[in-house]
Amino acid sequence: MMGAEVVSVDSMQVYRGLDVGTAKPTVIERRGIPHHLIDVAEPSQDFTVADYARMGREIIEQADTPLVISGGSGLHFRSLVDPMSFAPTDDHLRANLESKELGSLGGELERADPEARRHVDLANKRRVVRALEIWHLTGETPTQRAASAEAEDLRRYVSRYPFSAVGLDPGGLLEARVDIRLAEMRSGGLPVEVSKMWPLMGRNARTAVGYGEIAKYLDGVVDLETAFANAARATKRLARKQRTWFQRDPRIRWIPWLESEEERLLRVMETLK
Repeated sequence: MMGAEVVSVDSMQVYRGLDVGTAKPTVIERRGIPHHLIDVAEPSQDFTVADYARMGREIIEQADTPLVISGGSGLHFRSLVDPMSFAPTDDHLRANLESKELGSLGGELERADPEARRHVDLANKRRVVRALEIWHLTGETPTQRAASAEAEDLRRYVSRYPFSAVGLDPGGLLEARVDIRLAEMRSGGLPVEVSKMWPLMGRNARTAVGYGEIAKYLDGVVDLETAFANAARATKRLARKQRTWFQRDPRIRWIPWLESEEERLLRVMETLK
């Protein structure tokens, strides 16, 4: 789209210095077309989805040129274009909750909300902790939040802003493309980048796929081949999860994968007409 600017929908490209492992557009590529929400946070900072949505919505509402929203993080995409609000957080409370056993946390949540397991995966400690954090800070249980007008709008995919969406899915080529991407990251110096950045990365940044796997190699836990094999498996799991997330969205029009980048662009432009 001529004259358009790009808004990155990537939870890790926001961090400065995480370049190779996030397949971040190069400085030269960004020089010709303005890119937003790339390199906006230090890796030590826990840059949240709420932070992302706040900055992204400001960009949308102040834009005087077309915007192309591009990337693979489904939650960040919806936080940008849909009426999603964010409950408060408290670092001290969260740290206290995280210090407890999962079973204890699940029991506390179910005592507060007997229907909690219908809305929260009680085997996922991070989600249980967040649900309890919200309950302690706001008094809202998962069941109450799921019954809200906002939750209903999100289930119905009611948009905050008008937009057109096109999805490209490589289908059976997905895993092979992940392998190619990891090989490019390896030759591009991912182990060197991890060695430099890992000590500077905070809790959120350290969840970036590939970095933790390579850090284990640098710590001598696994060899380099195993580290990259583990990174490939983790990346493929994430890609399948992203695919499932986006395929649920009825607003996205899917077009078949074409090997030629030029043909893909033409098909996208035709679909957006």
